[in-house]
Amino acid sequence: MKPTTGVRDPHKLTGKGQATRARILEHAAELIYAKGVHATNNEQLRRAAGVSGSQLNHYFPTKESLVLAVIAWQAESVLTFHRSEQFARFDSLDAFRAWADFYIGYEHAYQEGCSLGSLASEIIKTDLDVHDELASAFNEWRDTFREGIERMQQHGRISAEADPARLANLLLAAFQGGTLLAQVARNIGPLKDALQTAIDYLQTFATYPDADVIAPQASSVIREAGDRLDREDASGEHGRLLAR
Repeated sequence: MKPTTGVRDPHKLTGKGQATRARILEHAAELIYAKGVHATNNEQLRRAAGVSGSQLNHYFPTKESLVLAVIAWQAESVLTFHRSEQFARFDSLDAFRAWADFYIGYEHAYQEGCSLGSLASEIIKTDLDVHDELASAFNEWRDTFREGIERMQQHGRISAEADPARLANLLLAAFQGGTLLAQVARNIGPLKDALQTAIDYLQTFATYPDADVIAPQASSVIREAGDRLDREDASGEHGRLLAR
């Protein structure tokens, strides 16, 4: 994240100061999610976090500095979760399926949505100069998938034909889009379908005889069919989006 003039370095704060700063950020993220950036004001945040105006200004002298810190705080939460041992560095199909199963099985997923995605949808509507920080946060998230897929290739678990960057984009897009549709439908179904389909596509690149994979002949047929549809779409014969 780029530095913002006047912002207190959290690493130089006392333990009490760090706790106060974290409390402000937690409530700021909740307010921005519920009300939007423009409708969130200092008075609301002071009441919610239980701090004074001077305390708030001490940690975050401008709205931009607050929003930047909220992005960093929310991104760190998401990245820490995805980099946990729970998903074993995403170096196997089982790890990706465990990740999908966690969100599919999380009873509030379709109500709460994606914390970082919801925050981004609010912030990008503003004229605050924070787009680079949002992009960086999603790039780091995407990289956890890309790096995992690259390790799968190094271990010989998926074919060298697989493009880790494209597959990582697909997985993150499936999660973001599936989460939004699940919120709209108030049903976990769209997220379940999106994640399972994305991981099924990743599985088509799996090498035989790994467990729980599609045989090479089947995966070749699936990829050839996908390539044919891509060519037809590019030529204008089919005006549809493909889940690639």
